[in-house]
Amino acid sequence: PPVAGQFQKNVLVEDYTGTWCGNCTRVAWAIERVVEATDRAVVVGIHNGNDPYHFEDYLPLKQMISPDHDLELPQARLNRVTNWIDPDTNIQDAINLTSNNCALGIAMTSTVSEGNIDLDVNVKFAQNFSNLKLVVYVLEDNLFYRQINYSAIYYGGVHVLQNFEHDHVLRSSLTHVTGNPISGTNFDQIVSTNFSVPIPANITNAENMSFVAIVTDANNNALNARSSHPNEDQTFQENP
Repeated sequence: PPVAGQFQKNVLVEDYTGTWCGNCTRVAWAIERVVEATDRAVVVGIHNGNDPYHFEDYLPLKQMISPDHDLELPQARLNRVTNWIDPDTNIQDAINLTSNNCALGIAMTSTVSEGNIDLDVNVKFAQNFSNLKLVVYVLEDNLFYRQINYSAIYYGGVHVLQNFEHDHVLRSSLTHVTGNPISGTNFDQIVSTNFSVPIPANITNAENMSFVAIVTDANNNALNARSSHPNEDQTFQENP
């Protein structure tokens, strides 16, 4: 049950994917089922390779999850570091990582106008922490491009899915992709970080943008995450 003063715990799902990756549709299908089942999933699609949505700064992420091997797709991580094995048959693995109680909460407030983003990321603490990092991403939804599909089950078993909808696509990181250190992470304190930047040049439609904030520990484990739409003024998901 919810504990007063604690925060809702969301699960972070990072999908390492590619439009050329025929097996990646298994993960895409699983993510859709997770999002249908819970509103506590924060999804990031990290495209790699010969792909129109290739994320240029993916190498530090690759080193984090697969330092000794090539980044073979599909790859999916829960809360940054937990390998999501066989996601299409283990959807509950992601849902089980949500909770009513987390010792830190995230709230974002943004204004997007005239080609600029003004974003405040606020983190509140229900206990003392140390060695935390903040990751802030800019994503884009409603991107349509073909997707190779090797599955005979998902998406009708069609081998080439024309105009497949790619959502949660990572377009830019406003911090280092593995996070920037944050201080003042003590009980009942709020740490605020502001980002005033132009809308990334690779954003196709600013109305389809979203922001994701992630707080990780020293081992890159995501303690909590949250997504936000432009011009949204969030409050903390705090238990009364």
